Amino acid sequence: MTNRERVLATLRHQPPDRIPYHVSFTQQARARFQAYAGADGLKSLRNCLAMYELEPANGWRETAPDIWQDQFGVQWNRSVDKDIGVVGNTCVTPENVRTYHFPDPDDPSRYTALKNALAAGKDDRFIVGCIGFSLFERAWTLAGMENVLQAMLIDPGFVHTLLDRILEHNLRVIENACRLEIDAMYFGDDWGQQTGLIMGPQLWRQFIYPRVRRMYQAAKAQGKAVCIHSCGKVQELFPALIEAGLDIFNPFQPEVMDPFTMKKQFGRDLAFFGGISTQRLLPFGTVAQVKKEVRELLKVVGRQGGYIAAPAHSIPGDAKPENIAAMLDVLQNQ
Repeated sequence: MTNRERVLATLRHQPPDRIPYHVSFTQQARARFQAYAGADGLKSLRNCLAMYELEPANGWRETAPDIWQDQFGVQWNRSVDKDIGVVGNTCVTPENVRTYHFPDPDDPSRYTALKNALAAGKDDRFIVGCIGFSLFERAWTLAGMENVLQAMLIDPGFVHTLLDRILEHNLRVIENACRLEIDAMYFGDDWGQQTGLIMGPQLWRQFIYPRVRRMYQAAKAQGKAVCIHSCGKVQELFPALIEAGLDIFNPFQPEVMDPFTMKKQFGRDLAFFGGISTQRLLPFGTVAQVKKEVRELLKVVGRQGGYIAAPAHSIPGDAKPENIAAMLDVLQNQ
């Protein structure tokens, strides 16, 4: 099987010849692992997915040392976290929510890298178009986390208007991306924390669900699979997400949801993507523990398809390089 065929089989809940996998790194983890494994340590990674961020050219620019501004005008302080950063400004308020300038979803540079890759025709991977910070995350980065959560209770009209503007933008990006020969759309939108939903189930259903359903259905209508990335303990949402058209759930954090229980309960309808602990196993486990746990995930969760093996997030900087090597050894030598 090709890597793409492996993923397609697993999404059909059929056993592939080996479990597909995808491994990504934070900058610090990548540097540490390359120092450990040598300059060629990542050249043979052989990921099964190719992920393309649907962002315009020059969508990120450094406006001051360690201050990066994204396409929406949000400024991120990356003095500590070099990969994402911390939001440092407020762009949208109730006063300007209808007039704030959004980036152009039809900007052709959003799709250039994806088009070039498809035109080359040499990639055997499962091709994914990605919208990070897709709805709730985009709202709070623009308007402030506290402001959005408070407004859900005291000014719901503001939140509905903001989310509708984000939805309109996203639907156009989805439409443009799905005209291309991609396999799936991936949406980043953290709704959870270690103990449950950030906004609770009722507010999630009121503000988030109707809009994610429209995004998922827009992709499904074009024959594309749908993947959501949401950190945290969000499994109470799985029935609603399945109803909305979700195919793949990521990151599948084992600290907040037991992978083996989730497979039993929802494995007929969802494929899971992730599951290898980045909070506990990769930073603090032994090489033997890493190999044992990864093999168990492949054997049990990967049985009859429905599983894309991966760390539960981009590998953090405190992960032991020898543990990363042990994980890759198991994944690459099935």
